Amino acid sequence: MCFDADALPPEPARTGMLAGSERTTLSADDGNRFAATIVRTREPRSAGIAILPDVRGLHRYYERLAEHVADAGIHAVAIDPYGRTAGAEHREDGFEYQEHRAAARDDGIRADTRAAADTLRGLGATAVVSMGFCFGGRASLMQASQPSVDGVIAFYGPPASRESDQPSAIDEAREGLVRAPVLGLYGGADRGIPAVDVGSYERDL
Repeated sequence: MCFDADALPPEPARTGMLAGSERTTLSADDGNRFAATIVRTREPRSAGIAILPDVRGLHRYYERLAEHVADAGIHAVAIDPYGRTAGAEHREDGFEYQEHRAAARDDGIRADTRAAADTLRGLGATAVVSMGFCFGGRASLMQASQPSVDGVIAFYGPPASRESDQPSAIDEAREGLVRAPVLGLYGGADRGIPAVDVGSYERDL
């Protein structure tokens, strides 16, 4: 990720709409249990956002981001994508994520996102959007073909696959599988995600 391990999101102006935050575990429909942080807003007609973190998993950066989202009037659930291999506990800084990142698969993250979406709708969310960053950005793009979400947001999520055993977001777009609106945010000079890949994805969408 492109910030220091001890960095936190910038503090926005406060609105007073943050209703509370809870560290918990959720259960996916495939039996997986994973760590999550649920943050509620006071806004009565709220949407919901499922936050898919970067490779570090459920880092406190994303828990704080979920609080900012709720303070802006939107329910949020930040999830850990590594429950299947690392367990369902909340972890501190210094978590060695590499082997768990290598073991993560799209079907598992989709199941976890469905559980987050169900939780958000249980809070009263009128629509659910996934939002991810880097590794989580790609994971968010891969939710666009799923009926559990109403839209996806990806901050620099690679649309082209780097793993031969899993499809890419471009593959899903070309096959006509995308069913939800997509917002992708990319840096024009980002050498890790070539502009040609972003352009191909946009055209295929």
